[in-house]
Amino acid sequence: MDEYSRFVDWDKMDVSAQSQDTKELTCTDFHELKQLARQGYWAKNHSLRAKVYHKLISNIPCRTVTPDANVYRDIVVKIIGKRSSSSLPLPEFVDNSLIPTYCLNAEGIGAVRKIILCISNQFPDISFCPALPSVIALLLHYSKDEAECFEQVCRILACNDPSKRLIDQTFLAFESSCMTFGDLVNKYCQAAHKLMVAVSEDVLEVYSDWQRWLFGELPMAYIARVFDVFLVEGYKVLYRVALALLKFFHKVRAGQPMESDSIQQDIRAFVRDIAKSVSPERLLEKAFAIRLFSRKEIQLLQMANEKALQQKGITVKQKRQNVHLAVHAENFKSEIVSVKEMRDIWSWIPERFALCQPLLLFTTLEHGCSLSRFYSHSEGHEPTLLLIKTTAKEVCGAYLSTDWSERRRGGNKLSFFGTGECFVFRLQPEVERYEWVIIKHPELASTGSETENHTQPASSTLSSSSIPSDPSDRLSPFLAARHFNLPSKTASMFMAGSSECIIVGGGDGQALYLDADLNHGRTSHCNTFNNQPLCSESFQISILEVWGFRDTMNG
Repeated sequence: MDEYSRFVDWDKMDVSAQSQDTKELTCTDFHELKQLARQGYWAKNHSLRAKVYHKLISNIPCRTVTPDANVYRDIVVKIIGKRSSSSLPLPEFVDNSLIPTYCLNAEGIGAVRKIILCISNQFPDISFCPALPSVIALLLHYSKDEAECFEQVCRILACNDPSKRLIDQTFLAFESSCMTFGDLVNKYCQAAHKLMVAVSEDVLEVYSDWQRWLFGELPMAYIARVFDVFLVEGYKVLYRVALALLKFFHKVRAGQPMESDSIQQDIRAFVRDIAKSVSPERLLEKAFAIRLFSRKEIQLLQMANEKALQQKGITVKQKRQNVHLAVHAENFKSEIVSVKEMRDIWSWIPERFALCQPLLLFTTLEHGCSLSRFYSHSEGHEPTLLLIKTTAKEVCGAYLSTDWSERRRGGNKLSFFGTGECFVFRLQPEVERYEWVIIKHPELASTGSETENHTQPASSTLSSSSIPSDPSDRLSPFLAARHFNLPSKTASMFMAGSSECIIVGGGDGQALYLDADLNHGRTSHCNTFNNQPLCSESFQISILEVWGFRDTMNG
């Protein structure tokens, strides 16, 4: 059909969706390009899409020495020789990934293997890149020959813009992206996350599949539309689309029995057959309707997960530990929650702590009800988990991301600290989690000057003037400020402690107050986003426990 048809099997392509209108794309403004990509402006003209891809990829900032088409022509015969392309062994870094045929002809399918091997020769620093076969197979559709496709892929791999993340090329980057995706699912797809926890023995294992959904299972017409936007907007587009896929899977399959013995296999099958339930336009519409943070904030979360993996020594591919096995039934004993309940709580915490084991730091049954003793046993541990059982048999608690020693920064004043990863929850009589109110409802943030010390209740502090009104101006609320030397305005002001009381709260207006003798408490439920209170407005504590996180990798 055109000069970019050499590797395309047009009998497999949906020709009816193709337009013969030879439109050109002349705009260079980023915001206009973004809108055109999302609207599928070049999706229905094969030649136009090829030219747009070439233009976008040629503008990627790359290393000074990046292999080009001439390099491919020089090395391909030397590397491949006279061997049949179908018999060529793939390098280990593609991790036995599927090589999607999409709508390639026999020559195109063979060309994918040849290009992978030549890239392996030119990029010895790539150690793990399972998305590569899919990217090559897709770009072959829009290349005049193998050498041109090779050059385009090399430019994507050689991108040296520190603010632009494109394709994971190490196991550390890949694994941290899986953890980041898990964190995002936990916050933005809670219904789907509950399903994953209920039916899967290893939630991390399920989320580690997220790139395969896109680069492997998603049909050609869908991944091409995703790639259109990805080349303009970058890596966060992939997170958005994967979240949308999980949302649609949950909507379509909720309440239905599993079709296989594995939720992973069920999701893969759903994505392969997504055309039965969702159009490419609807998928992208759903993806961009999800309220997410800025690229910078996602990068900070990715950095935190990479740092956690490095500290555990996980930098190369190895057998993954089972997440739920972090809470061992034989070693876990709590007077407040069961093993199953603790595993449910473990599924809510950030992925970088999911492989840690719970470690009991303080319990009123053993250490008494002294607040100073509570502090002495809890300080030096970050994060911690607070569990409370009332005399009315209500069970509630909080995940606290910051060391209690931070309370001293306010001197004798009651000052708030913490991060947006904190949350409060209820287990009895019903299970409910309450996140930081500004995360779920950023419109509540108001403008004004920042205040360093706060004496108001936590729930009012969360919607106070300490948080900028423009979400794009905020650094990540996921992360502890000390990790990146962030200004104090990034703190969520979730926790406060003095010699007289403890205050924890802010999730959807829920706040928890404990008195100095740890015998009594009360709750505040200021906002109306959730009608169920954390527990009784005024309660008497039966048992209180504080749990830390013991790193199972480093002992």
